[in-house]
Amino acid sequence: MAREKKYLFGPVASRRLGLSLGIDIVPFKICSQDCIYCELGLTTEKSIERKDYAPIEDILAELKERLTEGLSADFITITGSGEPTLNSRLGELVEKIKKITEIPVAILTNGTLFYRQDVRADCAKADVVVPSLDAGEKGVFEKINRPHPDINIEKLILGLCSFRDVYHGQIWLEVFLVEGLNTGDKQIAEIKEAIKRIRPDKIQLNTAVRPTAEPGIEPVKPERLADIAKELGENCEVVADFSAARCHKKAQSKAEYVLSMLKRRPCSIGDICAGLGISREEAKKYIVQFEQQGVIDSETKNGIIFFKSR
Repeated sequence: MAREKKYLFGPVASRRLGLSLGIDIVPFKICSQDCIYCELGLTTEKSIERKDYAPIEDILAELKERLTEGLSADFITITGSGEPTLNSRLGELVEKIKKITEIPVAILTNGTLFYRQDVRADCAKADVVVPSLDAGEKGVFEKINRPHPDINIEKLILGLCSFRDVYHGQIWLEVFLVEGLNTGDKQIAEIKEAIKRIRPDKIQLNTAVRPTAEPGIEPVKPERLADIAKELGENCEVVADFSAARCHKKAQSKAEYVLSMLKRRPCSIGDICAGLGISREEAKKYIVQFEQQGVIDSETKNGIIFFKSR
């Protein structure tokens, strides 16, 4: 029997990347921002310090095992329960992945650390880089993304411009739209101006179709997203999955379903992912929620952590 994967999850169907095998390389919610729309919840540690957060030897061992089991994926996607560029061995990991598989490597990032030459060099080794840009000016940026004090919107934009100058792969820029904060004509014009400077290959519009860190974050309606996409140009597409919105509209019922699984029998993170067809990050979010509520216990058996209802 294959061992449960600690760092790998999926493959997960993604509207942006097709069938994507995720690699989680940063501990839960260590991030350079605390975005109000984050589906993983509030940031627990806001940081811009790069560290060796995950042993890449163990990650590669998991990936090799997964490859021997037979892996069908469009991308191997380096992401995280926090900001993946905070992992100081990111570039080394990409290089070593490419030595053992021809599956393209993508990096999902908030883009805040691209002012650093070492981060640009690490990310330049990937085939596709998907950074975020949710605002074109200071006030909106701070309201939506709540960055580390050393990060500002101009620093973020300049970093992405510098990356574009040296990177010959694909940059797919995600713009996450929050109704009432960055959807007005003025805000869209400011985002459009920043996009002209960054020169991405694609612009991808997303919105809050899943539960968010802060309550009351409303999704932008599909018709408005389509209008904004036209305004931003022919390279812009809407990636927000409103079928996911319907599935996740009743987040509480989904949490109750996870808890009902744990009442029936102890489950690992992998069991929850398989049972619900969700990513490892989302499963962790529910587990953290239940632990904070004091309604579950955990037990380790044969090196695997199992969770059960009290």
